[in-house]
Amino acid sequence: MSDLPEVPGVLSADQVAATVAAIAAEQSADGMLPWWRGGQLDAWDSLEAAMALTVGGEHDRAAAALDWLCARQGPEGGFPAEWRDGAVTAPGVESNHAGYLAVGVWHHCLLTGDLGAQQRWWPHVRRALDLVTAMQLPTGAIGWALRPDGTPDDTALLTGNASLLQALRCGIALAGARDQPQPHWDLAAADLQEALARRPGDFADRSRFSMDWYYPVLGGALTGAAARDRLGGSWDAFVVPGLGVRCVADRPWVTGAETCELAMALAAAGQRDAAVEQLAAMQHLRAEDGGYWTGYVFADDAVWPVERTTWTAAAVVLAADAVSGATPGARLFTEPDRPGVVVGEHP
Repeated sequence: MSDLPEVPGVLSADQVAATVAAIAAEQSADGMLPWWRGGQLDAWDSLEAAMALTVGGEHDRAAAALDWLCARQGPEGGFPAEWRDGAVTAPGVESNHAGYLAVGVWHHCLLTGDLGAQQRWWPHVRRALDLVTAMQLPTGAIGWALRPDGTPDDTALLTGNASLLQALRCGIALAGARDQPQPHWDLAAADLQEALARRPGDFADRSRFSMDWYYPVLGGALTGAAARDRLGGSWDAFVVPGLGVRCVADRPWVTGAETCELAMALAAAGQRDAAVEQLAAMQHLRAEDGGYWTGYVFADDAVWPVERTTWTAAAVVLAADAVSGATPGARLFTEPDRPGVVVGEHP
């Protein structure tokens, strides 16, 4: 197993281990990995939490979470938008939830080399990304959800699409490792990259939200100088020095997961020192057991909501991995535009 991530002066390996343990404590015996035990579950956040378990060496637990999701994949390749206690509470299918399976599977394969798991999950990844490509609009953007009649909604969300670009690239890498190329995924990724990088007007205006600011960098649509320009452009609107990142520009509320995602985006843009600074800034959300509160309303000096989510803790682990480079999975976030196998490595 790879060493645990460690960020000197911010997080020790023991602290990361405690955070991984806090995530694991919320998992059910059947592999279900919700926001917290007894709370809601969606595929994207559960996959993020599973990836943190993989980074922490909890490979069997991570595989169980992936198996739980794959067993509940719909015939069209998607997942219900929400479960509670294992029961579907929101049946709608969202493209981003489906696509992120490819990121979770590729991440697990990179860290574990588990060829049996790769074989088991490959049909699910293929169905998920075939659904994603079927939801692509003429602009190259991807509709955010399926309508009740099974057609894609023509609203495209920038954050979700940037995440889907990463998902398609991870799926392409997985297909290449299996020598089963899927050329329609390559075409879809190229068209989506063009839309994200050059036609922001193709996406719904959610510019109040910090995720729409940094996700084109985190997903790999913008790199190098373009990425740094993007992050610099709205820095003052979203970053609260010493506390982290606002979820919404006009609200006095910083959130841990967004702050960690910004840290990963900064690492991808080659700004590691700034990434470490953001990871350090959100540590005021850390709980005694190693879990993390979701957010903090600084105008009221109050934690809100009063919940510790597995996906917030997972974002901390993944950000620590990204800035430390402790595992092969860090590359998915520091080089999101090229997540494939490098020479000498095998999935």
